[in-house]
Order: sequence, then C-alpha cells, then structure tokens
Amino acid sequence: MKRIGIAVHRFRPDAIEVVRSIAHWAVSQKVAVIADESDLAVINEPSVLAGDVGDTDLLVSVGGDGTMLRAVRALEGRPVPIMGVNLGLLGYLAAVEPDSLMASLDAWQKGSEGTNYFFDDRMLLEVTMWSHGARLANALALNEVVIEKREAGHTVRVGVDIDKVPFTTFVADGLILATPTGSTAYSMSARGPILSPRLRAILMTPVSPHMLFDRSMVLEQNEVVRLEVQGHRSVNVAIDGHLVHTLKPDDVVEVKAASEVARFVRFEDQSFHQILKNKFGLADR
Repeated sequence: MKRIGIAVHRFRPDAIEVVRSIAHWAVSQKVAVIADESDLAVINEPSVLAGDVGDTDLLVSVGGDGTMLRAVRALEGRPVPIMGVNLGLLGYLAAVEPDSLMASLDAWQKGSEGTNYFFDDRMLLEVTMWSHGARLANALALNEVVIEKREAGHTVRVGVDIDKVPFTTFVADGLILATPTGSTAYSMSARGPILSPRLRAILMTPVSPHMLFDRSMVLEQNEVVRLEVQGHRSVNVAIDGHLVHTLKPDDVVEVKAASEVARFVRFEDQSFHQILKNKFGLADR
C-alpha cells in the first residue's frame, strides 16, 4: 500500500479542509495517509494516522512556501518527493493549485515519472555550528542560513573564509548564505541576484552592510564557507526563517553544499523564468 505524508498550515481552516479532501481521496484509492502528532491534532480526520512523514512515498504540503520549508525540514534529507499545494500568495515552491489537486494526485497514483509528473531536485546547504572545536548543531537549509544581529541599533561582525582562505570581515545587519532556490527569498529582499533554482551554487549576500563592499557573491558549489563571529556581540543563526541557535564571539558556522537534495513533484515542466514572470506579473515584450 502506498503511503502519503501530510504537512499542513495549522492555522488556516481552508488548508485543513484540503487535507480532509486528500484523506477522502486516499481512502477511495486504498492509500494510507500519515501526519505527525502536531498536524494530526488539527486535522481531526479518523483516516489520517500518526506516523513519520519521512517514511512515506509522497509528502503533500498544504499551505504556502512556509509550509513547504517545514516539510523539507521534517524529512531531514530523506529523499521523499514533496508535492506542494499552494494556498499562499507567491507559491515559488508550492506548485499545485487547489483546483488541480485531485488530478495531480491521480497523475501521481496512476502515472509515471517523466510522463505524467516530473521530479525537480533542489540543492540544500549543510550548516554546521562550532564552539571552541566542539560541534554545537548540524542542519540542512533549502533557502538560506542567516547570521543576524540580536539587538536593534547594532551590527554584527562576521569574518569569512572561503576554502580556508581569508576573504573579508563583513560589518552589517546580517549575512545571508543562500541556495539558488533561496535567491528569491530573503536574499532578494536584500537586493541579491535571482538565480535559476536548478543551478548548484552558494549565494552570499550582506544585509545593510556598513562598508564599501556591499555586493552579493555567487560561489561555486564545491566551495566551503567558514563564518566566524567577531567582536563582542552574540548573533542569531536562522535557517529557512527558523531560529536555530545563538552564537557567541569566536563561534563558527561552516556552510557547504549538501549531498542530499529536496525533491519536488511537478506536473508541468514549466521553466523558472515563466514562474517568475507569473509571480511578478511581468508584461510581455
């Protein structure tokens, strides 16, 4: 029996209703539906069972791009395909609209990859934090890792090495290390470039830098970036918008391309520039 995992925006009644419609479809198709305990509590549907969404054939994210990020985080690098149902505003990551959901589920259930649906693999960042040689934490990022100030009115000082060679010290409100997928997230708000999400590269963008060098840099995928907290202030580390740690002076963050990927399910082989055009309402030539 096939198994579908569910990640849902817990505070949107319309998302809960969509999940219930998925559950009813699954019963008719003899497909098991799994959710973690937190989502299960709000879904309140007897046919949805408690379990590990990483132990499924497909993970369906119902909400917006934030719910997609939570779905990726829940998988912890496991290669479960993710179908995103878009109830948000932009929907860069969640590609399935609610009115095409049932047709998409049927295509996944009865069709074949490469004909009825497509896999879209996205690069992840592997983020490791260290303090005096001891590893503090390790995580994966789909969009970005951000080193940012803790207090208003102050800056952070972050020393950057690239492949063990000193580069510079950024004095800024923060420093973003993003994937190409994340180039349309926080980095874009900080005036970083937009990259095709099918590239493998690391994008480094300062946030409101207090220095003459204020440009983003695009690094190739095999380069390893080491960030050292300098000065006397602690900094926050956020991964995909989720605060994960507070680092003290002399603590270190190492960022590199992960061996794992996030695998999205698409039902139209639509190019990224077409998606970008639609989301921004760009006119034809």
